[in-house]
Amino acid sequence: MKSITTKFILVILGWLLFSALPAWSADAQAPAAAAQPAKPTVEAKAAAAKPAGKEEPVLSPEEAKAKMLKPFKALSKESATCASCHKEKTPGIFQQWGASKHFGANVGCYECHKAEKGDPDAINHKEFTISVIVSPKDCGECHNTEVEQFTKSHHAKAAEILGSLDNILADVAEGNMDFRGESAATVNGCWQCHGSPVKVLPNGDLDPATWPNTGIGRINPDGSRGSCAACHQRHEFSMVQARRPESCGKCHLGPDHPQKEIYDESKHGINFYANVDRMNLASAKWVAGEDYDVAPTCATCHMSATSELPITHDVGDRISWTLRPPISEKIDAKAVKEGKAVKSWMDRRKDMKNVCTSCHGTNTVEAFYEQFDGLVNLYNNKFAIPGQKLMTIALKEKLLTETAFDEKLEWTWYLLWHHEGRRARHGASMQGPDYTHWHGTFEVAHRWYTEMVPEVQELIEKSEKAGKHEGAQKLKAALDEILNSPDHRWFIGKMPEDEKARRKAQMEEFKQRYLQAK
Repeated sequence: MKSITTKFILVILGWLLFSALPAWSADAQAPAAAAQPAKPTVEAKAAAAKPAGKEEPVLSPEEAKAKMLKPFKALSKESATCASCHKEKTPGIFQQWGASKHFGANVGCYECHKAEKGDPDAINHKEFTISVIVSPKDCGECHNTEVEQFTKSHHAKAAEILGSLDNILADVAEGNMDFRGESAATVNGCWQCHGSPVKVLPNGDLDPATWPNTGIGRINPDGSRGSCAACHQRHEFSMVQARRPESCGKCHLGPDHPQKEIYDESKHGINFYANVDRMNLASAKWVAGEDYDVAPTCATCHMSATSELPITHDVGDRISWTLRPPISEKIDAKAVKEGKAVKSWMDRRKDMKNVCTSCHGTNTVEAFYEQFDGLVNLYNNKFAIPGQKLMTIALKEKLLTETAFDEKLEWTWYLLWHHEGRRARHGASMQGPDYTHWHGTFEVAHRWYTEMVPEVQELIEKSEKAGKHEGAQKLKAALDEILNSPDHRWFIGKMPEDEKARRKAQMEEFKQRYLQAK
């Protein structure tokens, strides 16, 4: 009996040893492979997994995505090596990763940071070839749909600001080029939101003038654009964090685009903060009107799914107006003029309305858009179009110099449209009445009547004295036409008598509320 048992045990051990040989052989070669780790493509992985003589089945986009996102069976030895060290050296990062979905799927440091020796930013680190930067190209090995959508978005082009007035201010007016050939104001300000081209120094280090940077439009050494970490903060990449309005608030706030502050004062923001425990932010599905109904966040309206729309990482896919330039225009206006086929502003608005009707009735949604359009048209027609006309004449007739911001009128016009005009338009777009009025149209009007108009009049007088008679007369004619229009004639004492009488009566009636009026 003893000999039979011994033989049985030997047979079992032999079988186990034979079964383990392929894995053992691979392990034996691991140190050599680790010195030059390959960065397998999706195609290479598919080819390696394909059985000989069998055709690969055609997968739907959903099936392909599910296959790409399938968790690994175990943490790779490379990532296990990384984790064993970083657990001691950077315990905060280790713990963040440990709380992430990546950890649960056995996606570790190496899977994201691995690089090929020929990559521009590749470095040797503890016998591994890695890159510090994890770019959308890297994330796209698994999250390909999200990266494709993002790459088509305005966010991906956010670093293209070199020719903007904003960049001239940061480089020239605010700064100088003494910080590694760049302006410290640009590096620490503009680029931290917009992104910068990340430069690799001759010794392989990343240029401190361009790194660290998680700007949304960052131009990476591998040629890809963007930083997924701009919204999905590393290394936890929390879905809950990314869905909260604070995520967008790093960049979308302040005097020129205060979307976060507007959201906070809106009914949507008030309800979010009062009922955040009912937002179901950790839901994998997170469909507005189904998984939550107390309030939307930025992600709800611009990215997240509805019962009829899928998730999108193109944040402009549901926006109908562009409110950035001096004169607002429909989002597809430039493309239409150039004969390009793009998603129309009407289709984009239709999709945004689909989000709205997850909670609101159709009549409310339609009426809101009428109010919003009315404010944008008011700003455009009363201030932006006339203001742009005056500035264009002044520059074309050389009444102003070609140097940006060397004359007060240029600062006045810039603040009117870039700060106050945007605040008004953004306020209306997100139902923030205080930003629409007091921080918006009131300040636009105040700057227009007390600064811009007097400064244009002063420029006309100055140009006449300098002998630039023809240019001065063109500018005067344009200003006179504007001031005599129905929008501005009140300012020069030409309000119609019936309107004047009606407004005077209203003022007298209002005064009766207070003792001082008696």
